[in-house]
Amino acid sequence: MSERLMLLDTASLYFRAFYGLPDTLRRPDGTPVNAVRGLLDMIARLTTDYRATHLVACWDDDWRPQWRVDLIPTYKSHRVAEVVANAPDLEVVPDALEAQLPMIRRVLELAGIAVVGAANHEADDVVGTYASAADLPVDVVTGDRDLFQLVDDDRHVRVIYTARGMRNLEVLTDAVVVGKYRVLPEQYADYATLRGDASDGLPGVAGIGEKTAAALLGEYGTLDLLLAAATDPGSGMSASVRAKLRAASDYLRVAPTVVNVVRDLALPSLEQAGAQLRPVVGEPRTELERLAREWNLGGSIARLLAALDLRQ
Repeated sequence: MSERLMLLDTASLYFRAFYGLPDTLRRPDGTPVNAVRGLLDMIARLTTDYRATHLVACWDDDWRPQWRVDLIPTYKSHRVAEVVANAPDLEVVPDALEAQLPMIRRVLELAGIAVVGAANHEADDVVGTYASAADLPVDVVTGDRDLFQLVDDDRHVRVIYTARGMRNLEVLTDAVVVGKYRVLPEQYADYATLRGDASDGLPGVAGIGEKTAAALLGEYGTLDLLLAAATDPGSGMSASVRAKLRAASDYLRVAPTVVNVVRDLALPSLEQAGAQLRPVVGEPRTELERLAREWNLGGSIARLLAALDLRQ
C-alpha cells in the first residue's frame, strides 16, 4: 500500500456524528454514545476507502485563540458559551456531546490513533502545518470550507468534504475548487476574507459577495495586489469598488492573519506522534473489546479494529 496521510478536523467530525445519530444510543448509565460510535465508523470507513496509512486526529486545544479574537472581536463570538479569563473561552457544546469527549479520547488512545493539538491554536492550524510539511500525499477530512485553502494538486493535498454527509463525500482538487468558487485554492483565504463568513463571525467587505470577490481575485490575483490597485489612480478599478475596500480597510488589514491557517507550528513529527496506522493487539485490543460491550458501542469498535487490521 502506497503511503498516504489522513488529517482529521476532529471536532467537525464528532459534531457531525453527534447530530447525525440519535442520542438514544446510550451506555447503561444513560450517557449518550452517538458521537463516539459515529466518529469511529467515520474513521473506519475513511481510512479504508481512501487507503490511509497514517492518520492524525487534529484537536482544538483552543477553538477560539485570543490572538485571532484580538484582531477580529466577532471571530466565532456567536459560539461562545462563557468567556474565561486567561484560558480558552468555553464553546457552546451540548452537554450530551461534552460527556462523550473523554470517551472519544480514550478510544482513540487505545486504538493507537495519534491525537495532536497545539496551545493557542485551532485544529485547522495543526492540519495546515502537517499538510504543508508532509512528504507524502495528504487527505484532509473536514466539514468546514476554511481548509479549502490547503488544496494543492502539485503537492497531492486534497480535501474530503463531509458537509453533505458520509454518503455524499466530495473530494476537492484544484479543479473542483475552481469549478465551485472560480478561484484557485491558494486564493481561497483571500476570497473568504472579501466575501466574509457568518459561521466564523467574519464580516467581509460590505457590498462584495462571492461573485464580486471571485471576479476581483481573477483580475488582480491576490488581496495584496487588489488593495495596491485600490490606491493606484491609474489601475482602472471602479470608484465603487475602491470605496468599498477603503471603508473596510481596518478589517482588511487584520483579516488575512485570522483567515489564513498557520502552517509552521512546532509539532511532533508523524513518527513522534505515532501517526502510522497499525493493527491493535494485546491489552489495548482486549480493552477496546471490553469497552465496546460496557459502553454499548455496538459494532463500531469491531469495524475500527477490522479497518486497522488491514494495515498488517
